[in-house]
Amino acid sequence: MAKVLCVLYDDPTDGYPTTYARDDLPVIDHYPGGQTTPTPEATDFTPGHLLGSVSGELGLRAFLESRGHTLVVTSDKDGEGSVFDQELPDADVVISQPFWPAYLTPERIAAAKNLKLAVTAGIGSDHVDLDAAIAKGVTVAEVTYCNSISVAEHVVMMTLSLVRNYLPSHQVVLDGGWNIADCVERSYDLEGMHVGTVAAGRIGLAVLRRLAPFDVKLHYTDRHRLSSEIEEELGLVWHDSAAAMVPHCDVVTVNAPLHPETQGLFDDELIGTMKRGAYLINTARALICDRDAVDRALRSGQLAGYAGDVWYPQPAPPDHPWRTMPHQGMTPHISGSSLSAQARYAAGTREILESWLAGKPIRDEYLIVDGGALAGVGAHSYSVSKG
Repeated sequence: MAKVLCVLYDDPTDGYPTTYARDDLPVIDHYPGGQTTPTPEATDFTPGHLLGSVSGELGLRAFLESRGHTLVVTSDKDGEGSVFDQELPDADVVISQPFWPAYLTPERIAAAKNLKLAVTAGIGSDHVDLDAAIAKGVTVAEVTYCNSISVAEHVVMMTLSLVRNYLPSHQVVLDGGWNIADCVERSYDLEGMHVGTVAAGRIGLAVLRRLAPFDVKLHYTDRHRLSSEIEEELGLVWHDSAAAMVPHCDVVTVNAPLHPETQGLFDDELIGTMKRGAYLINTARALICDRDAVDRALRSGQLAGYAGDVWYPQPAPPDHPWRTMPHQGMTPHISGSSLSAQARYAAGTREILESWLAGKPIRDEYLIVDGGALAGVGAHSYSVSKG
């Protein structure tokens, strides 16, 4: 029998919901491109309910315990003596979310004597040290595509919020004011601007498709160039690197995975080559952007705005400079954890567990590491240390 250790974020401050704003979710059975949504044998949850918090348990308890397995769910993952560290040594499976990551460092992987499978309930497995997982033969899987559209919608929202100066204008209303000039002195139209994405995979391409109707000029860079048909359809301009692309853009959105080639990419030097007054959107991973370089660029006016949904570490400490820097629209890593997305990543997590527990192959598109090497989507999206 397996021990499954699941790390999820805390319940709402006023308790686990008993009612919800909506009664149902749209039924989506496939993603753009044809990949089907998760197809577990069954589920034990109601789509649209809060599944990603500790009381939601990703809807896994009845499934696992009915088969004799043990499920431990906690939000306590950091600091000496955390529940996560106490329960890790004999865990066979660790489940974590990018929004509340349980960092599987080399030290923790070494301490996890029984660990065989690390599952990301969502997209992005950089909280797992992939080199250590490869060395120990741990399979790493994530629910690819489950919340890609959720994140893409968040990018569009953040882009418009920054360019149109929405958040400060809304604050004027909350404060009882009506000074229009205060609202519009930093407000522009998105129409006609040049918008570029760093990476044009599932999320990046979805962002491009959603921004195209705004009559913007679209740019992208990616290690895998898109087809000429897609480039022609969307009027895309391809660049062979982020450094080549960003000087042309009014808005840059980061939609790349974190790996050695992207870590620290947006530093003082690269931001300094961007148009003065450009906007930077990062819903990918915080470490792709240099924390203090972003703060400096906003204060100097090099950047007109920064909106991000990702931090390091997560949760971010109260004194993190991104909480107080000017002209920002930060959120606490919620873009991929809408109730709609939760239904898909909970179902996908169960599908992965069903396969693994039955000794059946996990879907290739879910695999990041398997058999001691990058595998599946991981071989396409990630790189590992060469040293």
